[in-house]
Amino acid sequence: MNMKSLRFIIPLGVFALLVFFLWRGLRLDQHEVPSPLIGKPAPSFALTRLDDANATLRRDDMLGKVWMLNVWASWCGACREEHPLLVEFSKTKAVPIIGLNYKDQRSDGLGWLNRFGNPYDASIFDQNGRVGIDFGVYGVPETFVIDKQGIIRMKHIGPLTPDVIDKRLMPMLRKLNA
Repeated sequence: MNMKSLRFIIPLGVFALLVFFLWRGLRLDQHEVPSPLIGKPAPSFALTRLDDANATLRRDDMLGKVWMLNVWASWCGACREEHPLLVEFSKTKAVPIIGLNYKDQRSDGLGWLNRFGNPYDASIFDQNGRVGIDFGVYGVPETFVIDKQGIIRMKHIGPLTPDVIDKRLMPMLRKLNA
């Protein structure tokens, strides 16, 4: 090969490589971003309940139970999309659902639940977002499944859908409760 051929082959090879990585990236499910917390203990927390500033819920209060943490906020448009499904899912009593009211105002969160229904066994108030940051939340809604030992087993980014509940969430819950 001469130098003139290499001037065309090298940029073509680099372009093909970029196209491959772009194609691969576009095929990934944006809701299944790998979390470094999967398989690790859920971050420790002690937060006041949204409905009672004098009552505290801690992560350790949930040990011995499979449970779900749903991160939400009254200002979140995607949470409004997810909420009716979450209310319906909560009626199955498949798992305790703890809400993490994220970077919100207490009165706004309470107003939201009064207006749209309360799917949560308890909702905790994370006004400054510290616990959300500990969980690696970078947008709401996000949902975590935590096992009886307090280990995070699943993270879903974005609104839950019937498909996610049927194909990911319920099989995970059956496995963890077996």
